[in-house]
Amino acid sequence: MHYIGAHVSASGGVHNAVEHALSIGANAFALFTKNQKQWKVPPLGEEQIALFKDAMGAAGFSAAQVLPHDGYLINLGNPDPQKRRISVDAFIDEMQRVEQLGLDRLNFHPGAHLKQIDADDCMLLISQGIDEALANTEHAYAVIETTAGQGSALGRSFEEIARIIERSTCQERIGVCIDTCHIFAAGYDIRSAEQFAKVMDAYDRIIGFDRLMGMHLNDAKSTFESNVDRHAPLGEGNLGLEPFKAMMTDPRFERIPLILETTDPDRWKDEIELLRRFAQER
Repeated sequence: MHYIGAHVSASGGVHNAVEHALSIGANAFALFTKNQKQWKVPPLGEEQIALFKDAMGAAGFSAAQVLPHDGYLINLGNPDPQKRRISVDAFIDEMQRVEQLGLDRLNFHPGAHLKQIDADDCMLLISQGIDEALANTEHAYAVIETTAGQGSALGRSFEEIARIIERSTCQERIGVCIDTCHIFAAGYDIRSAEQFAKVMDAYDRIIGFDRLMGMHLNDAKSTFESNVDRHAPLGEGNLGLEPFKAMMTDPRFERIPLILETTDPDRWKDEIELLRRFAQER
């Protein structure tokens, strides 16, 4: 079974994300558990947690169908010790919020060196930040997202992500999320079924499908190897539909959240139906 959904709003309470997912015919979703553009937010209250768990149960959703995303301000690789401390503390808080909601993973962008330190030194800081968050939580996975490599952002290659993982002391609780737009902009050509398969084979060899805990499904306004992160509706960017057809007929992408972050929420329901039709062609 494929878990297909979108990154939906949690405005008014995290439980509303479940209803928003159901309204577009999704059986998976992503959400922010707090305001993604602020450092300080109130903790989750008991009522909020209970409402979310009740909504999940009523919808028949399991933790494996949900891919929470952390806030945009966090940079585990920040070379400034004080600013990095704020980021690590915020990341720990986000991981703890995920566990409070009964979820099992948190998707995040690894970080950026800001052109102030060596990339490998920054990757070590990221690994250490992940380890600290995992030491302060019980079971949730830290899920590293592939990036387009814009600016000094790390995670633009499978090798960089593998390097971050290998330097962690808690590798068993680290997963990966592949973003189709990001990897294309970073230099992985997935525009045909054959090219998509070749790139996924490289991912499997370098990182391993056993670590894949989510996908972000986006076409790309950005061009190949541009290192620019610009999403587009499925079939209306530089990727086209072929990589998504290939993905939906590959059993390795079943039972992980396949999350649309395409640019028009009014089209999410149709895009979900399109992906399901592709899956039926297997």
